[in-house]
Amino acid sequence: MRELQPGLWHWQAPHPDWTPDERWPREVSSYAIDDGTRLLLIDPLAVPDELLDLAGQREPAIVLTAPWHERDTRSLVERLGARVFTPPPDSAQDFIDKFGITAEQAGDGSPDLAWLRSGNAEVTWLAAGDRLPIGIEAFIGREHNDLELWIESRRALVFGDTLVDFGRGFGLNEWLKGDVPHAEVVARLRPLLDLPIELVLPAHGAPTDRTALERILS
Repeated sequence: MRELQPGLWHWQAPHPDWTPDERWPREVSSYAIDDGTRLLLIDPLAVPDELLDLAGQREPAIVLTAPWHERDTRSLVERLGARVFTPPPDSAQDFIDKFGITAEQAGDGSPDLAWLRSGNAEVTWLAAGDRLPIGIEAFIGREHNDLELWIESRRALVFGDTLVDFGRGFGLNEWLKGDVPHAEVVARLRPLLDLPIELVLPAHGAPTDRTALERILS
C-alpha cells in the first residue's frame, strides 16, 4: 500500500476471478480516501488491515466505478456495514445493445450486484452528472455505467475501465463493449480537462497524472 497524499492510498491485489485468457493483467488497483469523518473505499479488493482498522473509526462507504468492479464489496458490507455507491448493472436491453443477442439470451440482464439489488444493504445508484454528499462527482465513460469519479478535495480523477494500463501504457480501453467510436469517447472525456486534475487513478494500472491524460485526449 502506498500513500499518494495524506489520507489517500493506493494498492494492488490479484483479482480472484482472473484467468490467463483475460485481456487485462491479474493485478488490479484499489484506492481509499480518509477525510477524517468518512473512509471511502474505491473498487476495493483485499483491503489492507490498516484501512480496515481505520474504517472502524470512520463512516465507511464503498464507491464503485462500474458494477462489475464489485470485487470484495459484499464481504466489506457485511463486515463494516458500509453504504454502497455504484452505477447500476447492465439491464437486459443493455446486453442486447452491447452483444447483439436476443431478448431470450439476455434474460434478466447482468447478475452483477444481484445481492445488493435485493435490498441486502444501503445503496445509492450512480449516474453521470450525479454529485454525491461524499464529495464525488460522476462523469460518463465509454459506457453509461462505467464512470469517472472526480474527487475535488484531492484533485483526483478515478477511472473505471475507459482509460486503463494493461501493460502497454496508459490509454483508451479499446475492447469495451458498446458501439462508441474512439473519437466519440475522446470527445466525451475531453471536458474533464477543464477540471484542476493533478492525480489520475485508474482501476487497471498505477496512478498517473494530468500530463498522461492530456496526452490521450489531445
